[in-house]
Formats: sequence, structure tokens, C-alpha cells
Amino acid sequence: TAQPWDGASRVTMLAVGLDYGDWSADREGPSRTDTMILFTIDPLTKSAGILNIPRDLWVSIPGFGYGKINTAYYLGEANQLPGGGPELATQTVENLLGVQIDYFAQIDFYVFERLIDEIGGVVVNVQAEMKIDPIGQYNTKILQPGEQRLYGADALAYVRARYTDGGDFDRATRQQEVIMEVIRRVTKPTFFPTLVSKAPALYQELAPGVRTNMSLDTALQFVWLAKGFFDGGFTREEIRRGAIAPPEQVLFAKSPDGTMDILKPIPDKIRQTRDYVFGIDEAVSPVMTVGPVLVTVEAPRT
Repeated sequence: TAQPWDGASRVTMLAVGLDYGDWSADREGPSRTDTMILFTIDPLTKSAGILNIPRDLWVSIPGFGYGKINTAYYLGEANQLPGGGPELATQTVENLLGVQIDYFAQIDFYVFERLIDEIGGVVVNVQAEMKIDPIGQYNTKILQPGEQRLYGADALAYVRARYTDGGDFDRATRQQEVIMEVIRRVTKPTFFPTLVSKAPALYQELAPGVRTNMSLDTALQFVWLAKGFFDGGFTREEIRRGAIAPPEQVLFAKSPDGTMDILKPIPDKIRQTRDYVFGIDEAVSPVMTVGPVLVTVEAPRT
């Protein structure tokens, strides 16, 4: 259980979504993480940031040596460690980035869909024709370029789609696009009071699909804080956004045994991205613990 937030200090949360394929009948054991997004907000400086972490990043997992970062959750669950998958995933990201993570939230797909429907959908700007596959059979759709409103199932498929030119890295951009649209919707003066009034009932309905160490009271504190930022002139553009992505922060590579495609971290570049997202002064920038990684670097992918 996390310590109650004091409402004044910087707070950081790791949000993850699990790999839907791991839930299918032909898979055994715990799930891996499909999405990892770090959120940070500082009420004193009125700054906020979002950082996407790719699933294939090759990192040191405490107690298990090197592996893809998306396996940390699996290892914590499979080995029944204290705190399970959430704790090991959090420790792994903390060690990688050199920042403290206060809260963890693992959100099931149906919760995401339900919340998007509750706020009346999200408006996105599709950059190029793309295929999305909402969960279930025979649901494939083709989205045409342009601005359009997506509701629960389609919005989930939009942020999970990987088979575009940029793969996982396009997906990070779409996820942040939807996050920013959600912020815009929930902080609207005409919508916010309704959302707050519904919060306890929604919490009871959706709690089985959310695994977190954050209380409802703390979650509502964050919502009020976000609203205060926007009421005071804080804009979505002032939320610093970043992603660990090639070619600046990672290199395409093979695992030491040559069996897996991985992303090799470039520590100095990742630290610069982290510092930008967190608004950290270079003079006091904390170190990262990436360490030596013996991998074979590949030529850039096209």
C-alpha cells in the first residue's frame, strides 16, 4: 500500500496494460506488459509529463538479470514475489530511469473501453489509412485519414494497433494523442462536475478491472489538481511528452543468444528524454543504471 500523497510534492505513476494474447486459451502463465506509460506531475511547478516505454527495451530486471522490460511483470507474478508483477515492473523502471515511482495502475481492456464511452468518446486525427482490430472475431475495420470520434472498443483498437509503418513507436504517439484527448474531455467545465459525482459509483463498477495501490481519494486529488492547472491557464501543450524510441534513444539489436529482437538502450539519450519529461535540471540529473549489455546491433530498420 502506497503512502498517502501529501498533495504538494511531485508524484509519479506507472500505468500498464497487459498483452491480450497472453489471455488466450493457448497461452499459459501470467501475462506480460503490452504497454508501459509513466506519468508525472508536480503541483509546485505546475508541470506534468508523459513517457512511453517500449516493450522490447533490454534492461536489467532486479533478481533476474537482463531481459525485455515487458517480462518484468510476468516474472514477478510467476515467481510470486512480494508485490507480484506490479512491484517488479515498478522496480525495473525505477532502476532504469533513476526516478521514484509512487503509484502503479494495471488497467484491463474493458475498463479502458468503459471509460472512453463514459466521456463520450475521443476525437483523434488518423494520419494514414490503417486497420484496427477491436477485441472479438470479425471486427476488423479500416480507418480513413482525418479527424473522427472513436468510442470504447474502436479507441482501444486504435491505441493497440502495431502493424503500421512505425510499429510500436507509432502506437506510442497514438496513445499519447488519446491521453491528451481524455484530459481535454474530463477537465471541461461542463463535464467535470458530472464526472466527480459519478466517481464513487464508477469506482465500484470498474475496481475489479484495475489493480492499483492508489486510493479513490488520491485519484480524485489528481483529477482536481489537473482541473486546477487548466483553470489557471495550463494547456495540454505544456504537458511534456516523450517516448523511448529509435534512432535517438535505442538501437535495434539481437539478444545475447541471438534469439530475440530487442531494443538496446542509449543511456545518455534516454536520460535527456527523461530530464525533459520530468523537467529536471541537467546539473542535478540523477544517473541511470543501465550497465553493460552485450548484444549484436543491427542495421536501422526501414
